[in-house]
Amino acid sequence: MNIIKYPNQTEWAALLERPHRDASELRETVQTVLDQIRQGGDAAVKEFELKFDKVALDSLAVTEDELDEAEALVSEELKDALELAHANIEKFHSAQKFVGEKVESAPGVVCWQKSVPIEKVGLYIPGGTAPLFSTVLMLATPAKIAGCQEIVLCTPPNKEGKVHPAILMAAKVAGVNKIFKAGGVQAIGAMAYGTESVPKVSKIFGPGNQFVMAAKQQVSLHEVAIDMPAGPSEVAVVADDTANPVFVAADLLSQAEHGADSQSILITTSEAMAEKVNAEVERQLALLPRREMTEKSLQYSKIVIVKDLEEALKMTNEYAPEHLILAVEDYLSFGDRIVNAGSVFLGNYSCESAGDYASGTNHTLPTSGYAKAYSGVNLDSFCRKITFQELSAEGVRSIGRAVELMAEAEQLDAHKNAMTFRIQSL
Repeated sequence: MNIIKYPNQTEWAALLERPHRDASELRETVQTVLDQIRQGGDAAVKEFELKFDKVALDSLAVTEDELDEAEALVSEELKDALELAHANIEKFHSAQKFVGEKVESAPGVVCWQKSVPIEKVGLYIPGGTAPLFSTVLMLATPAKIAGCQEIVLCTPPNKEGKVHPAILMAAKVAGVNKIFKAGGVQAIGAMAYGTESVPKVSKIFGPGNQFVMAAKQQVSLHEVAIDMPAGPSEVAVVADDTANPVFVAADLLSQAEHGADSQSILITTSEAMAEKVNAEVERQLALLPRREMTEKSLQYSKIVIVKDLEEALKMTNEYAPEHLILAVEDYLSFGDRIVNAGSVFLGNYSCESAGDYASGTNHTLPTSGYAKAYSGVNLDSFCRKITFQELSAEGVRSIGRAVELMAEAEQLDAHKNAMTFRIQSL
């Protein structure tokens, strides 16, 4: 990994830059596919499955027999792991339930909010180089807790027309029963527009490659909501001389193996730690099955040595990482000062993998610096807040004149009249 020593703050923007992708070149391809899905429905989805996933499908829906077959193929140990992860995710997200309180904002004026689940949500689960069955749990579990009436899951099949058994097992554990064989742009289009088989949803969740991300952004302009804008996955590790270099290297590599455009950054106050981690990265990298892809990712990754933890804090908050690991001695007080991050992992034992799978927190998080403005997926992501207000005669007397004056000042006479008539009726 490239080591940068004590960069000036004026260099940080370039230093912390993410891998660039020219989205404009995707738009035409993506729009063409979306247009054909809108017009052709199931037939168009099957056509693109043949073209992109190299599989001829008779039906898009996953059958009960296929679910039973998948369950038989998944080991009991993995089933137990899925159940444990699901229980922890359920426990953490259940604690996020909204409790609305009625507020008397003025005498006779009562206001409150009600949380209402989104009725139909769509989950996209990648199934290519890494079938992300853990994401099924991360998305379907809070959707069920929220009370979403219809949870639609799309995931690409293999060349035999089968969905990865662990994805189907995770769907069963999380309570999803509307599962369709569709990947890439065609899956996003199917959920956005609806087809003969795939229901139209109101909001689409889930990660994917650059084509999936471009499709989500395009359908969000007119058709559906999406969870968040997203880019390649990333991690930042802040380490002082108390960190374990073996752990730190493993954390950097665990992120780098996601894909060729992922990014891993180590920010450290110790030159010795930088050297130890760099050597350990090389040692561990040589043993990884996904070494080739991980090596490509490491070209975007770097080790930055800073003068002290105060500078490390400023740099971290400027970077706003998707995942942030604090391998420093006083990680609690350091963590309290973090304001820009998707998910924070405190101390030497808190690896990102724990949050990715089984600690209970959600791993669908803002990337590309969006952590400065977006939250990760949580229970509220699957809900809407509806506001209510009730005015009595006393309420009209309390705020009526203020409403009249403000409406008049905005030259909206009908607004004023709506209140004036009520005042006069009293």
